[in-house]
Amino acid sequence: MLDAALKTQLKSYLDNVTQPIELVASIDGGEKSGEMRSLLNDIATLSDKITLREDGTEGRTPSFAIKRVGSDVGVTFAGLPMGHEFNSLVLALLQVGGHPSKAAPEVLEQIKGLSGDFVFETYFSQSCQNCPDVVQALNLMAALNPKVKHTAIDGALFQDEVERRQIMAVPSVYLNGEPFGQGRMSLEQILAKVDTGAEARAAEEIKGKEAFDVLVIGGGPAGAAAAIYAGRKGIRTGVAAERFGGQVLDTMGIENFISVSHTEGPKLAAALESHVQDYDVDIMNLQKAEKLVPASAPGGLVGVDLVNGASLKAKTVVLSTGARWRQMNVPGEDEYRNKGVAYCPHCDGPLFKGKRTAVIGGGNSGVEAAIDLAGIVAHVTLIEFDTQLRADEVLQRKLRSLPNVTVLVNAQTTEVKGDGAKVTGLFYKDRATGEIREVPLDGIFVQIGLVPNTEWLKGVVDLSPRGEIIVDDRGATSVPGVFAAGDCTTVPYKQIVIAMGEGAKAALSAFDHLIRAVPSETAVAAE
Repeated sequence: MLDAALKTQLKSYLDNVTQPIELVASIDGGEKSGEMRSLLNDIATLSDKITLREDGTEGRTPSFAIKRVGSDVGVTFAGLPMGHEFNSLVLALLQVGGHPSKAAPEVLEQIKGLSGDFVFETYFSQSCQNCPDVVQALNLMAALNPKVKHTAIDGALFQDEVERRQIMAVPSVYLNGEPFGQGRMSLEQILAKVDTGAEARAAEEIKGKEAFDVLVIGGGPAGAAAAIYAGRKGIRTGVAAERFGGQVLDTMGIENFISVSHTEGPKLAAALESHVQDYDVDIMNLQKAEKLVPASAPGGLVGVDLVNGASLKAKTVVLSTGARWRQMNVPGEDEYRNKGVAYCPHCDGPLFKGKRTAVIGGGNSGVEAAIDLAGIVAHVTLIEFDTQLRADEVLQRKLRSLPNVTVLVNAQTTEVKGDGAKVTGLFYKDRATGEIREVPLDGIFVQIGLVPNTEWLKGVVDLSPRGEIIVDDRGATSVPGVFAAGDCTTVPYKQIVIAMGEGAKAALSAFDHLIRAVPSETAVAAE
């Protein structure tokens, strides 16, 4: 199952297992069970602390549990944890085997202190880049607290469950048999949902913080770059982010990040956070801003109110709140979100294997999505509002070569149709004739661009008609001491590398503002 190179690499990891563990397989004579048996045999031969049994009684076949001998600690995988989930398997082996986690000590203690019984089930797909974070977070919780149980389920293998539970987006998490959450969730986000006092404790901690020299709002590429450049100056720097990594976390393949031929969004986001942590930067995750309060006088402090009731103060602020997927804003879209309406073809595409789908949008993202889906689903209908596709010609040529793709241009989606439980089709208007037509299908993937996350700034900072923060060539906004960078601004071309450059520029501009506003204090702090 595993090639020689992978076995060698895995063995080096398994040398860190300190407590005996056993793999308990629930398998039969099927092909997938055979693959699982081969995988588990390979693993068991790589460490004298790992044993394999094939007398498991899990309800799902094939599946296997990783159990710490002599304890109730363990996690379960239903299906083969390959693809993006292979790292989840390796981490589960290490953590159940006693290897310490790199999570913050206070987070580990929070997990250990959870009371009650928590039985989690997570449905994943092997091509989903959002799933590993959720699977690994819940596996860690199960490895640290015996009251937490977790089973990671390959949705493509257990289609009967997917159909019964009407799962149309991954990761989908159930807690004690009831829906708990969908989409990417960090360990901290999961804990915030199950530990009801966490938000109040975080708010109290934030209220006690002193004013920052530079406060960055947002943790995407622009925010990370701003934090690094400010942190390197030796001044008091903070980052308040709803989720560190931002939109990059939802990006699959990145092939235009200069000097790196290929990477993936979650990997880049982790590298960004790690780089920020190299400096004395106060990272406040899971914090959403709801109000910007300009300084009452020149040289005064700018305030940022958070949704949890806490407030932060700073001499300068860098706004890098990024953007989110644009919605169609048609009847039925909200009703059938995650019930057939999706925004991540890489994550959710495998759930529509053999079915009919549509992609809305004819830019690069839309055409790439249609190409990817065409290899999985029965048929793809690509719908573009304009009279022609806007994607690069190389992508259009590839799209035109696919036999199971229909392209509709000059077409406007007008309604998502469903049966109350899931999508059954959509209506679109032929813009040339005005005729309304119906397309029967099971899934709709929306790829029509981005909307800046700036609603909370209306009436305080000057915004463009598109809602973007208006900035000058130094990243300055209309509010003194407030700068902005990245996809939330009027800077053209929403690209990761551009956002990073703009974040660095905004931080340098903020530092220059500090020098000119309070030269003696800042000069001493920067020495």
